[in-house]
Amino acid sequence: MSEARAVLVTGSTGGIGTATVRLLQSRGFIVYAGARGPAAFEPGVRVVPLDVADPSSVAAAAKRVAGEVDGLWAVINNAGVIVQGPLELVPADEWRRQLEVNTLGPASVIREFLPLLRAGSAAAGSATSSASGPGGRVAGRIVNVSAATGRVAMPLLGALSASKAGLEALSNALRLELAAWKIPVVVIEPGTTQTEIFTRAGAAADVALQQADHDRVDLYAEHLAAYEKAMSRFKPGPVDKVAKVIVRAVEARHPRRRYAVAEARTLGAILPKLPAGLRDRVLSGAVGLNGIKP
Repeated sequence: MSEARAVLVTGSTGGIGTATVRLLQSRGFIVYAGARGPAAFEPGVRVVPLDVADPSSVAAAAKRVAGEVDGLWAVINNAGVIVQGPLELVPADEWRRQLEVNTLGPASVIREFLPLLRAGSAAAGSATSSASGPGGRVAGRIVNVSAATGRVAMPLLGALSASKAGLEALSNALRLELAAWKIPVVVIEPGTTQTEIFTRAGAAADVALQQADHDRVDLYAEHLAAYEKAMSRFKPGPVDKVAKVIVRAVEARHPRRRYAVAEARTLGAILPKLPAGLRDRVLSGAVGLNGIKP
């Protein structure tokens, strides 16, 4: 296997990231698993300390990978967090954390790892021209794990929506910037999945509410109760389903610009086309906010 078949996965220590690492390894890739803390994988997975919100950590990870392989087949920006709650009740530091991990983090990873992606793309192109490469596929690809909220902002998920909208815009601009090198930029939109990210988001929101002004929290009591009830109706899908879509984008001869999974197909494709007033009513109804009075 060519060294150009090495890949990096950020946020590898849980949920979608872990499933993606394992599936990629089973498909014969050299997998670098970016992890903020301790991580245990099958033998062969190369765990790399990597905190996407820390530029020095990202730079150190890129230097280490560059010392071991000549190029990368793909960089998968999967690391992410969810910050939830009404904007008025979300502390400034939580807003910063949301943007640093979900938007600035992928930008930092891409900036540091682009030389390895270009090298991987050149290596694959050279191998293909000599009739010994991976079937003419385009290598050097970037896969950004976004969310349908990046295209359709959800109430009480304003911070998440803003961060994913930023990632969407970043991806669309970058796709054009890297076209000269034939480096595809792919966006993955998972649906609701069985992952601890939602549990952690709820716990962080509870802490923020406890620290917020109680009079302001009381103003949103009905909103918060309605949101919790609405979210309880969603049936999370398996992480393996999302991992398979990510691997499909990694292995595709010419990957699509966007892959949506489960309900993300409806949220991202249909709702943006509705008239603004109707879309607002649909979204408010989906989280139980219709009819709430001050």
